[in-house]
Amino acid sequence: MTEDSIFLQTHAMATAKPVSANRLQEMLTEARARTLGLVADLSDHQMMGPQLSIVNPPLWEIGHVAWFQEKWALRHLRGLAPIRPDGDSLYDSAAVPHDDRWQLPLPSREETLAYMDEVLIRCRARLSGAAGPEETYFHLLPIYHEYMHAEAIGYTRQTLSYTQPQLNDSSSGGTPSPGAEGDVDVGGGPLTGDVEVPGGVYMLGAAPEAPFAFDNEKWAHPVDVQTFRIARAPVTNGEFAEFVEAGGYRNERWWDERGLEWLRQTGAQHPVYWEPVMGGWLQRVFDKRVPLPEHLPVIHVNWFEAKAYCGWAGRRLPTEAEWEMAASTELDAGRAEGHRRTFPWGDEPPTEQTANLDWRAGGLLEVGALPDGDSAYGCRQMIGNVWEWVEDDFGPYPGFVVDPYKEYSAPWFGNHKVLRGGCWTTRSQLIRNTWRNFYTPDRRDVWSGFRTAR
Repeated sequence: MTEDSIFLQTHAMATAKPVSANRLQEMLTEARARTLGLVADLSDHQMMGPQLSIVNPPLWEIGHVAWFQEKWALRHLRGLAPIRPDGDSLYDSAAVPHDDRWQLPLPSREETLAYMDEVLIRCRARLSGAAGPEETYFHLLPIYHEYMHAEAIGYTRQTLSYTQPQLNDSSSGGTPSPGAEGDVDVGGGPLTGDVEVPGGVYMLGAAPEAPFAFDNEKWAHPVDVQTFRIARAPVTNGEFAEFVEAGGYRNERWWDERGLEWLRQTGAQHPVYWEPVMGGWLQRVFDKRVPLPEHLPVIHVNWFEAKAYCGWAGRRLPTEAEWEMAASTELDAGRAEGHRRTFPWGDEPPTEQTANLDWRAGGLLEVGALPDGDSAYGCRQMIGNVWEWVEDDFGPYPGFVVDPYKEYSAPWFGNHKVLRGGCWTTRSQLIRNTWRNFYTPDRRDVWSGFRTAR
């Protein structure tokens, strides 16, 4: 290991607080159960699917998840030889071009599942007692990576009009299966209006004492923020439909140059899964078409569409610093000065009363639902339900140092936009106020919406 790689590894370790081996084993097992649950009902033909630029073959994706875990938790951490000699040539996403993944000599479904099982068995077998910072980091990294790919498999199923997966307790962390509401109140109606957030110096980003942080969250640094107003809730289908019906996609006034170019290339006239019908709209949700629910947040809109709506409505997208300030600021005078909340409602982990995560509700909730999850300023659903575009380009924070997984952030700086807050399929163990997601501004396949500011 070179001096540079030792430095990068030590820098990453600073964010990994030790986790017990038993807890890591539980997380490993649960993450794998979720991944497998999301593809269990797919046919072999669906496991490859059509070649599209915005999705991966599910068969490749599940093999890649296991390969990534083997790379970091067994080969890098333990110095073990590869289980599959051809693994790097099949599953290394940094080396295998996206369009080649349908032409690779991928192992069969049965071989892939056996490989995944072998990786999991070996990882679990080498964990015992109290895991140190290094062990913790290089097991959490592939667990969180698997969480992200599970969400990607979900939106792949949406993109390809596959049925909605039915997850049982073993693959959903003990939460209700999609479609089963349980104790979750799916209603709530609309939630209009703004809150005012006083300006000041805000520490944007993860603090060094955070249990885990990716390199693009590091480290908290001061940002001057002017007083602003931000919507209490994300933009709804009903609100966005007004923009569409007012000719928003036809009026060049609301679109910037890149947005206009995207419009010309795609011919878009409305959100991607909407279908006009007499007197309203239908929306495709997985393989079904349903009447467009007025009070659900608009979803599957890209950054260009969000930006155009804001111009039409006389609003704007919040900046990253504004979004995080509205989500994290602590107003309790009894707390330590400068304390920032881990989640909008406080530091306690998400529950079904505070956030719509983990596939728990089987879909979106109305924007007025879950008042227990409000931020100190009164913003609702800043975690869960729908990812939220913000104004900023995705870039490094001051003093950025790349983590050992070098391909995670740095290659995408400058040409991606930032999303915050997670969505209804995001894993609750993954998300927090400082989490930064990022996609190119034309992407509409992800579960992305937005809230406005002024």
